[in-house]
Amino acid sequence: MADPGPARGTPPADLLGGDELDSPKDECGVFGVFAPGEDVARLTFFGLYALQHRGQEAAGIAASSGRRIVVHKDMGLVNQVFTDTGLAALEGHLSVGHCRYSTTGASSWVNAQPQYRETPTGGGLALGHNGNLVNTAELARELDVPSGNDSEIMASLLARDVDVSLEEAIVRTAPRLKGAFSVIVMDEQRLHAFRDPNGVRPLQIGRLPAGGWVVASETAALDIVGAVFVRDVAPGEVVTIDENGLHSRRFAPPNPTFCLFEWVYLARPDHRQDGGSVLYARRSMGRQLAREAPVDADIVIPVPEAGRDAAAGYAAESGLPFADGLVKNRYVGRTFIQPTQSLRQLGIKLKLSPVREIVEGRRLVVVDDSIVRGNTARQLVAMLREAGAAEVHLRITSPPIKHPCYYGIDMATRAELVGADLEVEEIRDFIGCDSLHYISLNGLIASTPHQREKLCTACFSGEYPIPVPGEHEQLAQIKFDFSETM
Repeated sequence: MADPGPARGTPPADLLGGDELDSPKDECGVFGVFAPGEDVARLTFFGLYALQHRGQEAAGIAASSGRRIVVHKDMGLVNQVFTDTGLAALEGHLSVGHCRYSTTGASSWVNAQPQYRETPTGGGLALGHNGNLVNTAELARELDVPSGNDSEIMASLLARDVDVSLEEAIVRTAPRLKGAFSVIVMDEQRLHAFRDPNGVRPLQIGRLPAGGWVVASETAALDIVGAVFVRDVAPGEVVTIDENGLHSRRFAPPNPTFCLFEWVYLARPDHRQDGGSVLYARRSMGRQLAREAPVDADIVIPVPEAGRDAAAGYAAESGLPFADGLVKNRYVGRTFIQPTQSLRQLGIKLKLSPVREIVEGRRLVVVDDSIVRGNTARQLVAMLREAGAAEVHLRITSPPIKHPCYYGIDMATRAELVGADLEVEEIRDFIGCDSLHYISLNGLIASTPHQREKLCTACFSGEYPIPVPGEHEQLAQIKFDFSETM
């Protein structure tokens, strides 16, 4: 059955975007269930709820009882898109869910996932994808369709190549996909999951108490539905789950280069990956940063929520007291108002408020995960000074972001990156803080369970583990004159 269309009206574009004002945005979260006898739609709803941080523009669920696939998707947060009535209509024993933040294709209902396609065999498939392909234009020319949404193109390729089975179509098609892709796709009877040979984006397998299977972007989504972590979907692997259980095939040899920024910001703190805890890795980053960039100050405060664990580590290592000097308004969410310049400047004040009793008269160490454009950090420093801070020392738990990401994080041109053309002292001057220090790349890597050769560091180092076609490289050369905004 084709997509029945949106059950709700499409909301206007939002002012503030995702959860953090000036942080990189991941493309999406994916979740799949194969569990006969279970309410798979409701399990998927809760799984997506746990993955909401990975995408807040749109959400969708596809489900099948073995005869046909039914899809419900719309723009908005997970709890805005689905109601009890809507979930009850998604009957079946297997499902695929998705929450989206766009990196390829516009923010619209058409690009929401799962993507549904009919196949030449008379059936259908529904696909959810986390990542970004770098050869979308080439694949679009092959299909003779306009270039755009890579997930749409991926679904069309798989549907076209289904003759014996969807599994066979994946094994034939996946080697031709270039870029980062962690995918969950279903037909009427089976659930499939596959991951690019570099394993850039995470994808984990879990087991439900009654014997069903779950696949998800993060272990936090397994935890919320009571599933026990079994293992990762390996780079270059396709996993198929049906009534006979789980079996695995390889479509390419593994060459793991996991995204380093998952550890810094993208993943939830309670996510566990590759034998390590994200929370403890972030605390280790804070400790390392305190060793690399100590400062004579009075107190350490985080930029909530991303900087909290690293700030705790910085405080512990430095011996300085930790305090919540910034309070986040948890009820702002997505603000649907016209994005005029004056309202954009209000943005940070809508989300963060300084606690004057904590910051006034004190020398602050402010810990955050990253600086992308620099405008939010600039506003934050000004706001802390207005609240009476004596000094503001900014400490960042990632190195300067100098290069675009083509693998699923929304920072695709140099025009968006203050670190691309400015030295650290120039960035400090632009932001207006008393001192600015970034963690070293080696220090950041040492805070994770991985060796450098097993990590993608492209946004920091410019070393891309997956070759990027020339059109993307040309796009990356776009320069932006930050002096115009200073």
